[in-house]
Amino acid sequence: MMYKRAVAGLVLVNLLFLVSFLCVRGFEINFEAVYSPVNQLELDESIIADKTVSAIGIADVAASGQRVVDCNILEKENELIYELCDEDIEALCRIVEAEAGSEDDEGKLLVANVVLNRVEDESFPDTVTEVIFQTDKGVAQFSPVSNGRYYEVTISEETREAVERALSGEDISEGALYFVARGYADSSKMSWFEANLEYLFNHGGHEFYTTD
Repeated sequence: MMYKRAVAGLVLVNLLFLVSFLCVRGFEINFEAVYSPVNQLELDESIIADKTVSAIGIADVAASGQRVVDCNILEKENELIYELCDEDIEALCRIVEAEAGSEDDEGKLLVANVVLNRVEDESFPDTVTEVIFQTDKGVAQFSPVSNGRYYEVTISEETREAVERALSGEDISEGALYFVARGYADSSKMSWFEANLEYLFNHGGHEFYTTD
């Protein structure tokens, strides 16, 4: 009888020791998971290879493996390609509103693209404001400048957004340097466009052209 009690006691002691060991080990594992440094987490190789992610962006990786995008990355993605002064930005918004205020977002974007294409082209002036106010034999290149609509428009939020897209490098113009509203242009002007320029495409109320 004493022998059986001793065996039972020994088994009980072993069980208690095993339970205690498992509890302590479980605590250590949880402690390491909670307090281990972020840079010891195993990162997805595709995240590390992504050169657009800043040092802060790489550090901001959740334990689940999901990347947390920080503000530095968003600012880089929205970086402006064209750096214009306030006067040029306002002039670009105003001519886009005057020429394409009733057009859709792409129609507004296209007008902004044409102005910026001219700034980049050697045949035209080097700034947005100079391009918009350029004249040929005393005639303004953009009709809203000559008829006064340029000065009267109220710039919409949609127009400002389209201009920002253009300044960020979005270009759907196929290199267009000219556009015309055939329904409002006189026959002599349309004849000059057709004889001297290469037709590209039509969008909304405008036809877009480039040089031959």
